[in-house]
Amino acid sequence: MRPGKLDLSFAAFGATMVNTLLLPELREMLADENRAELEEFCVALNPGRTAEFMEGLSDVEVWSVLQFAEPDRRAEIFGYFPEERQIAMLEAQQPDQVAQLVEEIPADDRVDLIQELPDDRVDEIMPLLPLEDRRDIQRLQSYPEGTAGALMTTEVAMLSENLTAREALEELGRQASELETIYYLYVVDENRLLRGIVSTRQLVSSLVRPSRKLGEMMESDLVVALASDDQETVAQAVEKYNLLAIPVVDSGRQLLGIITHDDVIDVVREELAEDAQRIAAVAPLEDEYLRIGLLTLSWKRGIWLTILFFAALLTAFALRHYEIELERFTWLVWFIPLIISAGGNSGSQSATLVITAMTSGEVEFRDWPRVMYREVLVSLTLGGFLSLIGWIVAIFIAPNLQDALVIPLTLLSVIVCGCLCGGALPILFKRLGLDPAMMSNPFVAGIVDILGIVIYINIARFVLG
Repeated sequence: MRPGKLDLSFAAFGATMVNTLLLPELREMLADENRAELEEFCVALNPGRTAEFMEGLSDVEVWSVLQFAEPDRRAEIFGYFPEERQIAMLEAQQPDQVAQLVEEIPADDRVDLIQELPDDRVDEIMPLLPLEDRRDIQRLQSYPEGTAGALMTTEVAMLSENLTAREALEELGRQASELETIYYLYVVDENRLLRGIVSTRQLVSSLVRPSRKLGEMMESDLVVALASDDQETVAQAVEKYNLLAIPVVDSGRQLLGIITHDDVIDVVREELAEDAQRIAAVAPLEDEYLRIGLLTLSWKRGIWLTILFFAALLTAFALRHYEIELERFTWLVWFIPLIISAGGNSGSQSATLVITAMTSGEVEFRDWPRVMYREVLVSLTLGGFLSLIGWIVAIFIAPNLQDALVIPLTLLSVIVCGCLCGGALPILFKRLGLDPAMMSNPFVAGIVDILGIVIYINIARFVLG
């Protein structure tokens, strides 16, 4: 079966079956140096599918196949391999071939790859790149990690406001092969100061009046990001205004580059992963779970576990403080796990909901009265239901019906306390300029555990005398 028929014969197959059928043929073509069929294979399918079909090949074989693709196509296919495999190939292959590939990779992506390479390898590759590309890499590397400047690409369609629609289309045709995206065309003056924006759709529509200038059709009310802005702030702006790309400018409004929607998706995924890790009381991981060192992973998890360990000790001290009451009414001990879990779980639920709402921009500090109002009502509803169940169970354990009231009263109080703590603490952290996700579920649960013991014993003292 010839590679040119892959899009017809293999399109409906899973990746595993495709690899099983195709890999021997690919290896045979490599052994025979069948240029025509290898070139056809590289263009027959979507670049992502082509990369997927080569997953079973070794890095050396993949690199050999890529050499039969045109430089821009080669970079597209290469971009779909996992980052660790990309790094491995860039480290092992000839510097001149690597430099030729790096030159075609989008500016923001190649900077990320180069930063992962060993210094000696970078020293071999950089002199082989064109001067303009070297300067671009060094400029992007100068921006701090996690800022808009570090995230942007400098491959942006910039056009003069004095160009007519026809002239702009011709100029765009000359630039297009070097641009990552042409959703938006950015109108600048002679000093590259951003003046406005024209969509590609507007430009094409304006061809009925080909003499109309860009300055007349552009939109000047722009949403922009400063190079120093945090990447999470940029992602929120792109989501809020439903943008496909956002321009990045300096303090003088000079256009430096753009951040495209695919990079924003990566940021959102990264931020969500960090928040999820913090909610689980783990310091954010700088690398993938399976790639991070075991000692580093232990340290990231151990920091919060140690803090929570000492928080749990406070619970033990609280129990020791009330040992007289617990010795006097031993049946109270049986309900301690129930009381602690009810308060901790309700607090964790509230904290998770509020943290995720704050992360998505649904809840701001000014909304705290509404948050507290809702948590009070929900906690009373949940607390009332669980208290009824607890009271029914306590009737069969407590000495009498009056003593059994300790359990429902405690459950209601602890659940209300847990929900209020879980809802209020993330908002308070945000107000103090801290990440609300630091108020993790285990941390909230630890606080509520201590409060739960105090509430439990004091209600028991009141009811039982």
